Amino acid sequence: MNNNNNIQFIPKGFRAAGVSCGIKKNGRKDLALIVSSEPATAAGVFTTNIVKGHSLKWSMDKIKNNRISAIAVNSGNANACVGSGGDADAELMASFAAKEIGCKKEQILLASTGIIGYRLPMDKIEAGIKKAYASLSDNFHDAAVAIMTTDTFEKEASARINLSGKPVTIYGMAKGSGMIHPNMATMIGIILTDANISSTLLKRALDTVVNKSFNRISVDGDTSVCDKVLLLANSMAGNNEINAENEDYSTFLAALTNVAVTLSKMLARDGEGATKLAEIRVKNADTRETAHRIANAISKSPLVKTALFGEDANWGRILTAAGYSGAVFNPDTVDIYIGDVLMCKNGTGLQFDEQRALTVLKRNEITITVDFKMGDAEDMMWTCDLSYDYVKINGSYRT
Repeated sequence: MNNNNNIQFIPKGFRAAGVSCGIKKNGRKDLALIVSSEPATAAGVFTTNIVKGHSLKWSMDKIKNNRISAIAVNSGNANACVGSGGDADAELMASFAAKEIGCKKEQILLASTGIIGYRLPMDKIEAGIKKAYASLSDNFHDAAVAIMTTDTFEKEASARINLSGKPVTIYGMAKGSGMIHPNMATMIGIILTDANISSTLLKRALDTVVNKSFNRISVDGDTSVCDKVLLLANSMAGNNEINAENEDYSTFLAALTNVAVTLSKMLARDGEGATKLAEIRVKNADTRETAHRIANAISKSPLVKTALFGEDANWGRILTAAGYSGAVFNPDTVDIYIGDVLMCKNGTGLQFDEQRALTVLKRNEITITVDFKMGDAEDMMWTCDLSYDYVKINGSYRT
């Protein structure tokens, strides 16, 4: 059982370790290894950034038509934009893990996160993988710590469900604090399950869930070059294979969604320098695309985010962001709420209780609702405030 009190369940057949191998200057854990005792079906969603890291490209290629035995992750170095040597380093990193595990290198998925433009220190990677393999256990906490960069806390979630009379577990870990924005340029997420599910439905489930979770968070509007979500299913729960969109699939999808949303909200809450989590709700738009465009624009608006940090009920910034989102709407029908305080009705500002609004804005979780009264489409995103510390953290990231 995992020692993290927030995590109750670990899927059968998976072990993990997180160690320090000297990539990070501060000596903190920087290499994680996750191993399945049985080769697993795998699915992935990868960054949409045209620039892609070498470890990510390895995983994008090897996840196809392979049963996966392990995932190796290093933090502190992105293994990105270093030329053909980065591809060779990724292959060598996979070979190191495969040698310890006793599988083909093609059965190893990789993730690297950190500074761009520097070669991986392969002697340290090799020693770290050996150390991690020797430390494998069912305590996943150290691995969740080892994948972090500027995160202030580790992010883990789990769920247990019943499928065809068998207990099935889903566990996830994620990292990400900055360079977070939708379309899978958000972070690194690793989700593991002992469910028996076909590769087709595993990929379908992941794609569905990502659009409800990891693609609904924004910290700063930047999109990284290394980021991905990987999902492994090793079938060790012994449930009947899910090969159709039946009741078992619905149950699995709901639990997977719960784990992913929990992780996503942790990522948004831990935005670099953040002090508040904000949920942006757009309702009664004419189309889902309209709703998403508007939620997206509000969630990444620096003026909205700084107002949240300053606890300033400046609802005009919310309406302004909707106006430049590219969506078409009638400004004269828009209502805006911060918490339960109605501040704008039919596009016109109201006299509202400033003290009540301040009480809402002092909370560490805030909901902004924008009602367009045009139709029945809606969307939602999670974001955070933008504080002084965001600039401090990112102004000295390399040092």
